Amino acid sequence: MASIKNLKKDIDYLFFELISDCFMFTSIHEGQKKAEAQELIEEAVSMRNDFIDRVNNPDGKDNPPLVKAYYTTLQKELLEKVDGYFERLSKISRA
Repeated sequence: MASIKNLKKDIDYLFFELISDCFMFTSIHEGQKKAEAQELIEEAVSMRNDFIDRVNNPDGKDNPPLVKAYYTTLQKELLEKVDGYFERLSKISRA
C-alpha cells in the first residue's frame, strides 16, 4: 500500500487536473455548456474534500488488514470517480 501522504497527493493531482480542464473549457465556451462545467467543478471540489476527509479518518484503525482493505477500496473508488468526471466533461464538450 502506498503511503497516506502519497494518496493525498494523488487525490490533489487528479482533481487539480480535472478542475484545470474544466476551467479551460469554461474560458472557451459560453451558455449552458459553461454552466454545466461550472457545476462539475463544484462537484469535483466537494468530492475532493470528501476523499481527503475519508483518508484522514479510516475505518477500523486498530485492525491493519481492515485499514489496508479500506485504503485499497478508496484508491479504486478515487480512480472510478475521477474517470467518471472526465467522461462527463467529454459529454459536455460533445453536446
